[in-house]
Amino acid sequence: METRMRLELITARLPRPSVQAALRDATGNFIGRSDLYHPDRRLVIEYDGENHKDRLVADLRRQNALVNAGYHLLRFTAADLRTPGSVVTQVRRARSVLARYPVSPDEAA
Repeated sequence: METRMRLELITARLPRPSVQAALRDATGNFIGRSDLYHPDRRLVIEYDGENHKDRLVADLRRQNALVNAGYHLLRFTAADLRTPGSVVTQVRRARSVLARYPVSPDEAA
């Protein structure tokens, strides 16, 4: 489903997101990997499948760590992907309101 979401965003002519990007806090500590990531906006895009119900506590802790490290997070489910344009609209809106960040060549890949 992450691939389907990524293809939907690319088809809508949004910038290609990084896939499985390693996200770190300001001191370099690893927080986790993102499903999709736009480093120029520090925007993390996650797909939460059925298995996320079983790990809600860990997901919430990870989300808090990401927010505290200055990342912005959008989370989607299968219901979002069944609603045409829902994901694209929300990602496009987030990209339009979030500040632009300088991106190192390592992050752009």
